[in-house]
Amino acid sequence: MIKFPFTLFLSVIFFYGSFSTSHAIAQTNPVVIPLWANGAPGFENRRNEPEQAKDYWVKNIHNPSLTVFLPPKEKATGAAVIICPGGGHRELVFNAEGVEPATFLNKLGVAAFVLKYRLSREENSPYSIDKHPREDAYRAMRLVRSRAKEFNIDTGRIGMLGFSAGGEVVAMVAYAPGKGDATATDPIDRLNGKPNFQMLIYPGPLGIPDSIGSDAPPAFLLAANNDACCSESVVRLLKDYRAAKVPVEVHLYTQGSHGFNMGNRSKLASLQTWPQRMADWLADNNFLDPAIGHKNHE
Repeated sequence: MIKFPFTLFLSVIFFYGSFSTSHAIAQTNPVVIPLWANGAPGFENRRNEPEQAKDYWVKNIHNPSLTVFLPPKEKATGAAVIICPGGGHRELVFNAEGVEPATFLNKLGVAAFVLKYRLSREENSPYSIDKHPREDAYRAMRLVRSRAKEFNIDTGRIGMLGFSAGGEVVAMVAYAPGKGDATATDPIDRLNGKPNFQMLIYPGPLGIPDSIGSDAPPAFLLAANNDACCSESVVRLLKDYRAAKVPVEVHLYTQGSHGFNMGNRSKLASLQTWPQRMADWLADNNFLDPAIGHKNHE
């Protein structure tokens, strides 16, 4: 990933209760919601270990969480997106692939939640790549759904946006059954964890099945053709989406390689404006329109 300066945001740890912080305060002191009040299952004893943040990255995540960015009340559409930054499962590019896309989505009237998921490839990590990021993604989706009324969100318009390894985390839940456990003690775990739509930006291959079913979420896929790591993931998914007759939009740029984030630091005009293509897709597919009915996974 490209290295960029990291801006450390002050946070307010917020377990339960109502959310009443103003938009202005939320942007300078974003609320951070732990996915589990007592820590991740099986790792509760590590929840108080401090994260490490330097330059462009965040590491040492043992208490996975959501950082909340809400649009101005007068602009809110009711749509929401959970953002999964990339970083090769060794770190999170939290600013350039978390905060910046959240700010962009807020301008569209979309509530954004940046997920800090556990990192399985970090040195001495106790986590499994095929288990713990998936648990975090499911829990994040269910947690946002459980608090939809509080955040003025339509439970039928909650999507996910993933960059690189974050795209793999999205795929882990987008193409798997999301039905909750009806017998779970925690009511959050009874909710559906499948996103209503997804945007994958130069996604890695993990989590992408050999084929997809008709229940796959509508997708916006984007990568550079000369991305040796991840362009093939987009090509594969395009073929599968067409075979399954599920709505999909794909942008495969000639240049750009990997890790161009939101494009605003690129010298390529096409990459500088790619987020607008995502905004157009959200609008054209009525995800920004509260008057249009959408499938509710609750």
